Amino acid sequence: MLIDLHAHAPLPGYYNQHPHWGPFFEQCDDGDIRLRVGKWQLTLGSPERKAAVRAGKGLRLEEYMAKWADPKVRLAGMDAAGQNLQVVSVPSHCYMYWTEAEYAVPYARTVNDTFAEYCSAAPDRLMFWAHAPLNAPEAAAIELRRACTELGAKGLSAGGANFGGLEFDSPELDVVWKTLCDLDLPMFIHGYNQSVTWGDRANEDRYETTAIVGMQYDETRCFWNLICGGVLDRFPDLKVYITHGGGYVPYQLGRLAQTNKNLDVVHNKRPVLDYMKNFYFDVELHELPMRQALIEVIGADQMVYGSNFGGSDAVRHDLTHGLKLSDADLQKIRWQNACKLLHLDPAKIGQVTPAKEAV
Repeated sequence: MLIDLHAHAPLPGYYNQHPHWGPFFEQCDDGDIRLRVGKWQLTLGSPERKAAVRAGKGLRLEEYMAKWADPKVRLAGMDAAGQNLQVVSVPSHCYMYWTEAEYAVPYARTVNDTFAEYCSAAPDRLMFWAHAPLNAPEAAAIELRRACTELGAKGLSAGGANFGGLEFDSPELDVVWKTLCDLDLPMFIHGYNQSVTWGDRANEDRYETTAIVGMQYDETRCFWNLICGGVLDRFPDLKVYITHGGGYVPYQLGRLAQTNKNLDVVHNKRPVLDYMKNFYFDVELHELPMRQALIEVIGADQMVYGSNFGGSDAVRHDLTHGLKLSDADLQKIRWQNACKLLHLDPAKIGQVTPAKEAV
């Protein structure tokens, strides 16, 4: 069995919601289809789409959005990848933390309602992370609870930093962390392009540095702020899943642990390493030796599977292939830890449909 906890689903139902912020998919003069949020435009794209555009075989915008909207297209891709279940999430470029609450709050409801309808097509194989307007914490807690208790969301999808100026250790967000603990559900941490918040300068990040480097930096800030800010002392049952192999956390863990002891002002009551039981990381790294090292540092009990399915830099092969692990540890990473974290009954998870052999 294989459960993918990092899978994006840009569904038409939550696009074109605001005259300025959108978010919009637009057909450009070169034939490519690009995401625009406010004045910011994403230049990244899947290698398959970019190759098709260069060959003059790119899809029309209507065709592109129709493919995303059809759950059968995703299920076929999951079958090809050997995935039993995905927990889908909003692309991080569409978090809308940088917008006014009057838009961000109803937008979150629209996102969650759209996901619930989409996943209802195959509830044994498609589930979703709730979106919440973290720039409006009280409203975010209400929407998070609604999405999880009424729509079946499996936890919260959140950026790594800058929720309209708030950070993970901001006291205003305690109401959200309390809600997660009450629900006994985790949050999925995925950084976003901070350049989307730059206004007229939004497109000066010409190499998408705030995506390729910045997302992992922000994911590391999440880890650091939760610990140093004392959040995990106030909410010791909070569970946090950080994607992209954990940002930069596992690779600088010793430095983080040592530095924390030397800071004049920190609010954690225990050593950094004592909080590792609160964190989960995925194997979404492109290099096999790095995945192996990550598991050796963190331990299989705190590892899950995430591939960035649907993302421009998604890994397109099974990330557990080639790992030197016992079968027990392998199954923890492939599905068992996800079932434990999200309270899933493996007997109710759907089966992969094998490809039909050519006659």
